Amino acid sequence: MSSATSTSRFRSMRAQKRINILWRLVVAVLAILFALLPVVYIFSVSLNPTSSLVVTSLIPENASLVNYKSILTDSQFPYLLWIWNSLKVSLITSVLVVGLTSLAAYSFSRFRFRGRQGILRSILLAQVFPNILAIVALFLILRQIGVYYPSFGLNSHGGLILIYLGGAMGFNTWLMKGFFDTVPRELDEAAYIDGASSWYTFSRVIFPLVRPILVVIFILTFIGTYGDFLLARVMLTDKYQYTLAVGLSLFIGSDFSQRWGPFAAGALLGAIPTLVLFYIVQESLQSGLTSGAVKG
Repeated sequence: MSSATSTSRFRSMRAQKRINILWRLVVAVLAILFALLPVVYIFSVSLNPTSSLVVTSLIPENASLVNYKSILTDSQFPYLLWIWNSLKVSLITSVLVVGLTSLAAYSFSRFRFRGRQGILRSILLAQVFPNILAIVALFLILRQIGVYYPSFGLNSHGGLILIYLGGAMGFNTWLMKGFFDTVPRELDEAAYIDGASSWYTFSRVIFPLVRPILVVIFILTFIGTYGDFLLARVMLTDKYQYTLAVGLSLFIGSDFSQRWGPFAAGALLGAIPTLVLFYIVQESLQSGLTSGAVKG
């Protein structure tokens, strides 16, 4: 009886394990299909030379690469320049956000000074109001700055970067401060005993341990700025200063000449930099998020 009961229990456990694997596989397949369906649809539209949104199959019967050729050769739409503008703005913003946020978070996490809690609460309160609510004020501020410093005024990438920095610093400072708080203070004390300065302790001891959150913030900032439309559309007025999202809107902004084919082709090509970035940093993301930052 005991042997039969053990065998039955073993078979039941195996069946339960197979069921768990099966439903997880089904959920994974559905999630992948849900994520890929829009991409597949855009790909089909990009191959349709009629610039229509109506597609009946993955590969249209009259499929061609004319839309891709159009966006790369049409002098009226400087597509490659738009990609370069987006990359420039996104990379500079991401690097500055990571650098400034890490310094601010380290200061709030490790140092004790008057007004520390009040400043932290003020930063959090400011993040409650999104940039879209202050878009008119931001427009007027950039216009005034442009009178004295044109490189940071309206229709400049410098001014747009300043706005992105202001919108990203608050939340990321709180996020990174929480990560800094998980690093034991004994490491700082040991470094100070050995004669290290605060900057040396931050750059050589603490900074390598918080690399995972730096990579995450860099990617989130890059994606947010690379795909932003509203702020860039309001602050940039020259076609040759447009970022990719704003430039692509020109293909579908007219009521009588909407070109969905080039728009879809441009959207697919514009996603390549983000995919390349994920491919470059995926190892850092996986190792950083699974290995843990502190070894005691």
